[in-house]
Amino acid sequence: MKIKSAEELNRHRQELKEKSGAAKTVVRICATGCRAFGALDVLEAFRAEVAAGKLEKNIEVRPTGCHGLCAKAPVLAIDPSGIFYQQVSPKDVPDIIAKTILKGELIEKLVHADLKTGKKYPLAEDIPFFKEQMKIVLRNCGHIDPLNIDHYFLRDGYSALVKALGAMKPGEVIEEVKKSGLRGRGGAGFLTGKKWEFVKNAKDGKKYVICNADEGDPGAFMDRSVLEGDPHSVLEGMLVAAYAMGADEGYVYVRAEYPIAVANLKAAIAKLEEI
Repeated sequence: MKIKSAEELNRHRQELKEKSGAAKTVVRICATGCRAFGALDVLEAFRAEVAAGKLEKNIEVRPTGCHGLCAKAPVLAIDPSGIFYQQVSPKDVPDIIAKTILKGELIEKLVHADLKTGKKYPLAEDIPFFKEQMKIVLRNCGHIDPLNIDHYFLRDGYSALVKALGAMKPGEVIEEVKKSGLRGRGGAGFLTGKKWEFVKNAKDGKKYVICNADEGDPGAFMDRSVLEGDPHSVLEGMLVAAYAMGADEGYVYVRAEYPIAVANLKAAIAKLEEI
């Protein structure tokens, strides 16, 4: 990275905020898992409708990673109102723009309804499925365009890496990870900081960082969702780990059956190399 200090990173973020200008309505459309139900057609319908109405200065159409409510695909969220629509089709797009975005009217048939009570929840934050969640690993998924590194920067992306490289020694990074209590999720719950410490203290041989993004459990798509919706968070974590342990090379193991994850990860690596 060419950005070497926290000051440079903050300056870059400020420049990005100034470039964005006046606040826009942002339509965040899941363009990963929802593809199976026609999300890309919805995305293109939005782009075409916005272009036809010459609304580019007022509306941003943003492809994102998974929002989480896959059973109601395709889904989208509208900022800053917080409105959440489900099972959207391309034919719904003109009404969403004309009624919801431009006039503030709800389209009832697209609003989430609780299966037990039938109660309608127009806002994503009120939907029972989302309400009790506190996303950590998936905090950016569904909010950013995974192919746009500036979106990651604007959500404090690469701050940890810049802090580690600019203000901490490798041992201090490891101690910070140990204090956090972060553990492996493979079942044994082994302390991540201890793993890093063992590798750092190893005297002989070249050191690597290996990201195992494979998933052997049937129906388990956690790793895939992160790589598809927020690949830069994975790269940042690998870079921090490499610095702490003294590694200078890394590999990501991801199966060919995850083509979106592979494509988005490759694009993220290429963009990071340009910064």
